[in-house]
Amino acid sequence: MTDLHIGTDRPTDAERAAVDAVVGGTLGPAVVVEGERLVRGGLSRRNDRRHLLLPALHALQRVAGWISPGGINHIAEVLAVPPADAYGVATFYDLFQVDQPGHDGDVTHVCVDAACQIAGSAGEVERLRAAGVPVEASPCLGQCERPVATFVQGRGRPDRVPADDEAGDASGSGSAGPTGSGAAVPSVPQSGQPGLRLLRRIGRAAGPVDPTSLDAYVRAGGYAAMTEAFRRGPDGVIDEVVTSGLMGRGGAAFPTGVKWRAVAGEPGPRHVVVNADESEPGTFKDRVLLENDPFALIEAMTIAGFAVGAEKGWIYIRGEYPLATRRLAEAIDAATAAGFLGPRIARSSFDFEIEIRRGAGAYICGEETALFNSLEGFRGEPRQKPPFPTTNGLFGRPTVINNPETLVNVLDIVTDGGDAYAAIGTEGSNGSKLFCLSGRVARPGVYEVDFGATLGELLDLAGGVTGDLRAVLLGGAAGSFVGPDRLDLPLTFEATRAAGLSLGSGVVMAFDHTVDLAAVVTRIADFFRHESCGQCVPCRVGTTRQHELLVELSSKPAGPDRVGSLRLDTDLLDEIDRAMKDASICGLGHTAGTAVRSAIDLGLVPATNGDSP
Repeated sequence: MTDLHIGTDRPTDAERAAVDAVVGGTLGPAVVVEGERLVRGGLSRRNDRRHLLLPALHALQRVAGWISPGGINHIAEVLAVPPADAYGVATFYDLFQVDQPGHDGDVTHVCVDAACQIAGSAGEVERLRAAGVPVEASPCLGQCERPVATFVQGRGRPDRVPADDEAGDASGSGSAGPTGSGAAVPSVPQSGQPGLRLLRRIGRAAGPVDPTSLDAYVRAGGYAAMTEAFRRGPDGVIDEVVTSGLMGRGGAAFPTGVKWRAVAGEPGPRHVVVNADESEPGTFKDRVLLENDPFALIEAMTIAGFAVGAEKGWIYIRGEYPLATRRLAEAIDAATAAGFLGPRIARSSFDFEIEIRRGAGAYICGEETALFNSLEGFRGEPRQKPPFPTTNGLFGRPTVINNPETLVNVLDIVTDGGDAYAAIGTEGSNGSKLFCLSGRVARPGVYEVDFGATLGELLDLAGGVTGDLRAVLLGGAAGSFVGPDRLDLPLTFEATRAAGLSLGSGVVMAFDHTVDLAAVVTRIADFFRHESCGQCVPCRVGTTRQHELLVELSSKPAGPDRVGSLRLDTDLLDEIDRAMKDASICGLGHTAGTAVRSAIDLGLVPATNGDSP
């Protein structure tokens, strides 16, 4: 028998109330752990409450502005989690502060990654600090279409995104509600245009569908897919998804139907998880979907649960998306009240419910097994695979995990049939795809095109490059730089794979000759150094040395000895990249050197003195 030792620090009344409001208060004064059992007041039970650790830490951070020792101890008592464990989880995330701040107000996070970097984020950080505003330099905040991006972490009040407040009723994604009839949504320059599928309810020609109104969603055809899914039955739904050829849209491009069929064939209970921790620099498509069409995700999740026989769904959304989180929570409440969620949905025999979990600033939690650990109340470190999520996912149970864009595609597949969907795009890349255009383009935003459109056509759709194009970052920080000679590249899984590239999460970021690309590439290396969870040596050491070498490259003076030195450094970068690809546990290490290596191959780095290795 092992006692759960709690320290002497106690929470304030406000901290206690905030945590108890999230986790439901204590279960009794005595806490003893026996193996995997908990004994409280003589009652034995498994610890089925640890998954509330992340919400409890958010509650502490919001009410107090930091995670205090007294607050940690209270969480430990009510969740039967060792205080050291709770502290270890809190220190894993950027949005949690474990040292008492020297101020009692909000904290403004300013993005310093590529799209905002080239828009002057360094100057914005300096300006806010000079004004006395508490500021944190932040990795990508998922607002790349509106740089410089900021996110305000509230103390004693909700978090907010100033750009949402400023948009108001003019954008369809602001706090004041949707646009008026026929108005466009700035984040979706195509809004209102015919032929859109995934974006058709956002800024429709007859006016956007109010994202806060279930009735408006139903009038626009919402829940027709769920009705059709019930008619087809679980096996029929999976058959159509398989026939459609739908591939995952989060970067791995795994066949969705194969995943669903594998989970459906495993013994229950099963789970459906939405990976909305959209943290890849340059990516913001899922944020736009969730803010402007939340009911579509709720309906698609329900269909996924019905198809695989899951009664529980989870949405893991990045902590820097307060508007999307609020819209989803409101949509879940409205759907539940209307009978579209909960017991015996729409008078069927199917039960399904959904919970939301906010991330707290950790890029690695976009990796599926790291996400599971985070949701379960552990540090967001990836697990070894196999076993895979289809057999051992969330809470060790069979789990379907997809990102929002992937799931929203399912609505048309179920309604129109898999064959109709497969006829769109190309033979190896079916359907349409959302791309996130940012950087030096005239109209940044989310664009929807059928697979097969070329890179040049997509840039033209965004109004073209606002200067002399030098390079495009394709796929995000984990992707590759390509030059102007690749504008005829078809944007398909097969074409990019043949070219040694990847579509990734759909990032297309353009750079002209005014951009210091050596600084951009160094920042990408710094991003991976910071975001590595440190669990495995190849990634932990490799990302650190990669960044250090790039800093050295940029600081070397011009001269006859520089070229030979550069060759040695770039050879070492190659070795580091190979080691990370070969031996890292997860995809972060596998791709941390990809953009760097491609930039060197294109002669973009080093660029400060015009030398090339």
